[in-house]
Amino acid sequence: MRFPRLKRGLLAQAIGMGLLVHGGSASALGLMQAYEAALKNDSVYRAAFYTREAGKENRILGRAGLLPSLSASYSGSKAKSEIITAGNQRDQEYISRSSNVSLRQSLINFDALARYKQGVLQSEYSESVFLSETQQVALRVVGAYVEVLFKQDQLALAKSERDAYLERVKVNDRMFSKGEGTRTDMLETRARLDVAEAAVLEAEDNLTATRLSLQAVVGADVVMGELEPLTQTFQRPPEDARTLKDWQRMLTENNHEVRSRQLGVDISQQEVNRQRAGHMPRLDAIASYSKSDSDTINTINQSSTTRSIGFQLTVPLYSGGAVSASVRQAVASREKARADLQTEIDKAMLELSRDYESLTSSVKKIEALIKAVDSGKLLVQATEQSIKGGVRINLDLLDAQRQLSQTQRDLAQARYTYILSHLKLRAAAGTLSTSDIREMSAYFR
Repeated sequence: MRFPRLKRGLLAQAIGMGLLVHGGSASALGLMQAYEAALKNDSVYRAAFYTREAGKENRILGRAGLLPSLSASYSGSKAKSEIITAGNQRDQEYISRSSNVSLRQSLINFDALARYKQGVLQSEYSESVFLSETQQVALRVVGAYVEVLFKQDQLALAKSERDAYLERVKVNDRMFSKGEGTRTDMLETRARLDVAEAAVLEAEDNLTATRLSLQAVVGADVVMGELEPLTQTFQRPPEDARTLKDWQRMLTENNHEVRSRQLGVDISQQEVNRQRAGHMPRLDAIASYSKSDSDTINTINQSSTTRSIGFQLTVPLYSGGAVSASVRQAVASREKARADLQTEIDKAMLELSRDYESLTSSVKKIEALIKAVDSGKLLVQATEQSIKGGVRINLDLLDAQRQLSQTQRDLAQARYTYILSHLKLRAAAGTLSTSDIREMSAYFR
């Protein structure tokens, strides 16, 4: 039966699979390179960036209502008049000129004050939304990156399993031709081979789909096998020692989505104040300087200069109920914003708990699966030896090989789950930054 030859064949396939799954290249696309490319090319991130740039101007727009306004005007015209006195008509032509400079400064203006506070909050809101999207693009990149690697792992394992069945088919054929095997063994192996072939085709399709998803995020072509693979070593970062309550406290203090919702409530409150200002008086200081030349027919060839300074008080009395209706509408919008805030907090807390449990469980799962892979390899070797002694049959070896492949796949998935859960926790805490992506990129070489 030449089992040593079979073992050498399987060992060569395993080495080949390892090179495919974990072998990097000089031109490999690292996680940090993918993240930096996404910051340049991801359309969602670019939209958030320009939204923030536009939102910054709300602070200045709101402040403008509290600052003085200065205006100037100039007019000139040529006039022709017909003057009739006691039946006598006299024509008069003259050039009329007028110039004016006026200054207005609000002294009491509750509407402008509310607009200013609202503008400041809107600028902070746009910044918070941008920070949230910065974290989301990091999660999208890492998620798409590890998804491609996982699909590559699945494809490599599927090919390895298929190749093992191909080798087993050859062994069964030789054994059957020598009268040492059975037709049942041949049929069992060929049936498993057909299933493995289908699994390879499905894995190739899945890898292509995930590769296209990563290309959409980074804005560049991703060649099969050029990503830096995940290292075999596993270390638990010190941040994982934090308890769930620690993460929850960080979430309430720093989470950008929650912060955005809270700013939405504050903006809505200033909108209430602005609408209520419709019932409040307004006091402005006014200064003007004007100069006119032949301003009217009675001042032909006369020039005048006028300087004035004073104040203007405006007291609203009645506007058909529009102000009261606007206040009620603004109050309703504020209450909705408060409800949205609580919804966001509940949602964030729920996702945080899930990610925390996923993180802690994935650590234990990785440790268990590493042992399971080692045990699976020993089982395959022991089964081969048992077949030699006539204790086990061909089907037992096929089952052992399949179980080992599934365990290797589960181990890879557990590693990727750990990385994503760790980054999601930091995003929920509002502390995910480029340094965290750089730290995680050390797991890919």
